[in-house]
Amino acid sequence: MNSNTSLAAELADIAAVLPDATPEDLPARFDTLPLDPKLLRAIDYPTMTPIQAKAIPLVLAGRDVMGAAQTGTGKTAAFSIPLLQKMMKHENASVSPARHPVRAIVLAPTRELAVQVADNVKKYASKSNLRSAVVFGGMNMKEQTLELKAGVEVLIATPGRLIDHIEAKNCNLSQVEYVVLDEADRMLDIGFLPDLQRILSYLPKQRQTLLFSATFSPEIKKLAQSYLQNPILVEVARPNQTATNVEQRFYKVDDDAKRHVIRQILRDRGITQSIVFVNSKLGAARLARTFERDGLRTTALHGDKSQEERMKALAAFKAGEMDLLVATDVAARGIDIAALPAVFNFDIPFNAEDYVHRIGRTGRAGASGLAVSLVTGSDARLMADIEKLIKKKIDVEAFELDGDRRGDRGDRGGYRRERSEGGGDRSEGGFGASARESRETREPARALRPAPRRQPSDPFFDKPYEPDPSADPVWEDKAATATPSSSSGTGLSRFIKPKRKVAALLGGSGTTRR
Repeated sequence: MNSNTSLAAELADIAAVLPDATPEDLPARFDTLPLDPKLLRAIDYPTMTPIQAKAIPLVLAGRDVMGAAQTGTGKTAAFSIPLLQKMMKHENASVSPARHPVRAIVLAPTRELAVQVADNVKKYASKSNLRSAVVFGGMNMKEQTLELKAGVEVLIATPGRLIDHIEAKNCNLSQVEYVVLDEADRMLDIGFLPDLQRILSYLPKQRQTLLFSATFSPEIKKLAQSYLQNPILVEVARPNQTATNVEQRFYKVDDDAKRHVIRQILRDRGITQSIVFVNSKLGAARLARTFERDGLRTTALHGDKSQEERMKALAAFKAGEMDLLVATDVAARGIDIAALPAVFNFDIPFNAEDYVHRIGRTGRAGASGLAVSLVTGSDARLMADIEKLIKKKIDVEAFELDGDRRGDRGDRGGYRRERSEGGGDRSEGGFGASARESRETREPARALRPAPRRQPSDPFFDKPYEPDPSADPVWEDKAATATPSSSSGTGLSRFIKPKRKVAALLGGSGTTRR
């Protein structure tokens, strides 16, 4: 391996040409980089992706980096491999926690993404003595605390749970040298900015900070200006752009036909697995039950599920035990499934940036993918926001359903109870019009239905109640048999109180009450 001086010079030369580099200028293989043999043995693929080829030399050279890359481009390796390389100088086999202080923090917006990053870091560090741990909410802190107390060099965390451990004094961040903000745009969308600012305030001022985001909003740029020092922008595609290897289709459909469109596309294209995105937790649960009744193995992933339920659902989907995963945006962040063939936008996302993240679940690591969005008449504003973000005109096509669709199990009439599963607002011109048309088309079918059975009728029960004239009231005695003890002596029943005089206030005349 080169000396420290020559290594620094080599990295500086590589970093100098990166912002304007062509693919021919970039290192293509990991073994061309000055990486420790232990790391090279743990990397199970020899060729770097474009984001890795651009970012790794810069990180090794000690520069702050802003990475513009969609999910599935290999950005986790782009920051984890060089950080592990820089920490190899601290590697030791000691069992003392003091010899394994936290030196790198990776912040992720969701539990699923944090687990995904942790799995990759653990794999790349498997041949070394570097330790890593992941902490996130929804799980008992006791086991996480024991792992932190044992000492780790790399800590992957969601912001909220990391603050919990900081307040409980379970981890010491005074020796942190590297910070990674992964999917920073999503962390800001969720509302983690105050937590990020608080966490960064605990860290040493002298550190290397890396920020990765699929979209660059003004808020992201402001965050970078506040916490990154002269960062270099690394792009593998223009910010806010979708992956070119994903086929994007937009179909104009009615709300109550969306489920049938998805089923037909799955059947016609022979798609075995896909993710269906909706806008609400309730919509995810309802739509999953509906697909399950249609015979598709389906599970739901949303924020109302416990962490254990979410991990089980995701594990079952990754293992191929489920055909469909119906998910909300927050719950689906960080899902990394190799060769996922398709994603469906059952609901158009309210936030245009979520569209970029949704379709990033397919077409990962250079593979081809399909993204289908189902558009209704009330989605015009949301579609305009997406066009503005990706700077591309969207062509919405008509979709021709098969003629035997009405004969499918769970037809439109039955599905009407589950319609508008995503929970999005529907205008009268969009959803209401289609509903009226649907009722009109079903009128002839109603004539063929058998008339409902009439319940047997008994005239005795139809007459109003008439008491027997000869029957005396049970509760009232006759006046003739009134007891002598009656106070009024008027022959009233003993159950009726007699009139009596009472004094009126303000000197008024006496009044009576019963």
